[in-house]
Amino acid sequence: MSKTPTSHTDQARVKPWNRKNPYGNGKHKHLSPEQKAKAKHRAEAAGRPYPNLVDNMWAARQREGS
Repeated sequence: MSKTPTSHTDQARVKPWNRKNPYGNGKHKHLSPEQKAKAKHRAEAAGRPYPNLVDNMWAARQREGS
């Protein structure tokens, strides 16, 4: 059974794939080639053959060009 988070700390404990989109039903944005490369590098450093959702989320939060 899924528990609805009631505070910011509860929200942090909910898995990313179970969270609601904080931007509503807006259009999804694609990662740039640079962001994709960062996500792939992070996945390889962790021993994964390709990036997972968490790697992609991390790359999306990184500033372009850094």
